[in-house]
Amino acid sequence: QVQLVESGGGLVQPGGSLRLSCVASGRIGSIGYMGWYRQAPGEERDLVARITEDDKTNYSDSVKGRFTISRDNAKNTVYLQMNSLKPEDTAVYYCNAAIRPRYSSIASSYWGQGTQVTVSS
Repeated sequence: QVQLVESGGGLVQPGGSLRLSCVASGRIGSIGYMGWYRQAPGEERDLVARITEDDKTNYSDSVKGRFTISRDNAKNTVYLQMNSLKPEDTAVYYCNAAIRPRYSSIASSYWGQGTQVTVSS
């Protein structure tokens, strides 16, 4: 089985920073894109940032210039550095990745369980 596990969420004051991590584990053949989504109460789950296997990135307009996505392929890990946090960044953040298990020739989309980020004074 393949799973994604996020960490690094928490409570932070406006203007503060947090770094989220997401580790993929299990019988992994290869990993394509990796990314972060977020979902606030009563809202849809929206893309925050995505990074390809060759490190091309894209960001939602609301986080450009404040958030940075990166990955460590040797560790099967994707990071999200979040700076200048605002109350509107409060949400559950989900890791997402396209992973081909070792026992398959097809890549599928996998999700983590989510980590809560709360920005409040």
